[in-house]
Amino acid sequence: MTYTFKKGRIYRMPTHFGPAPGPRQLPDGLDSDSDRKPKRMTVAASFLTDATSLDRHLPEHFSLAGEPVVTVEFHYLTDVDWLAGRGYTMVHVSWPAMFTGARDRAIGKFLAVVWENLADPIITGRDEIGHPKLYADVPAPRSLGGTQLCEAGWMGFRFLELAVGDLVEAPVQSAPNRSDGTLMLKYKPRTGEWGEADVCEVTLTPSYDPHVTIQRRYTGDAGLRFNRATWSDLPTMAHIINALADLPVLELRGGTVIHGHGGKSYRDQRILR
Repeated sequence: MTYTFKKGRIYRMPTHFGPAPGPRQLPDGLDSDSDRKPKRMTVAASFLTDATSLDRHLPEHFSLAGEPVVTVEFHYLTDVDWLAGRGYTMVHVSWPAMFTGARDRAIGKFLAVVWENLADPIITGRDEIGHPKLYADVPAPRSLGGTQLCEAGWMGFRFLELAVGDLVEAPVQSAPNRSDGTLMLKYKPRTGEWGEADVCEVTLTPSYDPHVTIQRRYTGDAGLRFNRATWSDLPTMAHIINALADLPVLELRGGTVIHGHGGKSYRDQRILR
C-alpha cells in the first residue's frame, strides 16, 4: 500500500519514511525550551558601500531602503534543542531593502546569502523557509587581546575574515525596531527546463521574537574582508564571494558582540506576493 502526505506535517526528501523531524517539527514527546535554548553569541560588523553596487544584487520588486549599509553577522549557536544539544554556526550577509508586491509591502533586511557549517540546518532552512543557505567551514571564534576574530572558508580557502575589538559594554536595549523582518528570495529551478523556476517567491521572517533574551551587548571598532577567489579556489561560490569583495568599503560602521539565549522556530515564516 502506497503512502500519502498528511496535511500540516513537514516532509523533506526522501519523503518515503514519513514526516521529517527538524527545527519546526520536533519528535513526538520532545518539548522545546525556546526561552533558554539555543545559547547564542553574535559577532557582527557593518560598512557603508555604493548604492548602485547593491542595487544590481536585488531581485525584482525590491529597492534599497535607507543607507546602503552591508552587515555581516557570525551567529554561534550551542545547545540547540532540535539537534539534541549540538550546535552550529550561521554567517549572514544583509542590507536594508523594501519589497513592493501586488499585495504586500515590507521593509527589513534583505538576506542575500547565508553560510552554515552543518548540512541539517542548510537543508531544512532552504527547503522549508527559503533561506539562501550554503555550506562553509566556520571555526569557533578566537579572542585575542580583547578582539573577537571570526572567519569562514571552504576546503582550505579562507573567503571571509571579520574582527571586532576595543569593546565597550553597551545598553542591552537598542533603538526601536521599525523593520517588518528579514526578506529573502526562495528559488528552486525546474528540472530539465533550465532557466525556469519551480519556485520563485519572496519570504518574510517577522522580526518579533518573544523568546530571545540579550544578556550582554558590546560595541567596538570592526574590520572585515572578503577575499577574492578564482574558480578553482571556490568552484561553486567564487561568483558570490567576488561580488561581495567588489563592493566598495566607503566607511566602516563598527561592530557588535552580543551574548544571549533563546529563539523561535521560524514557523511564522510567510510568503509575500
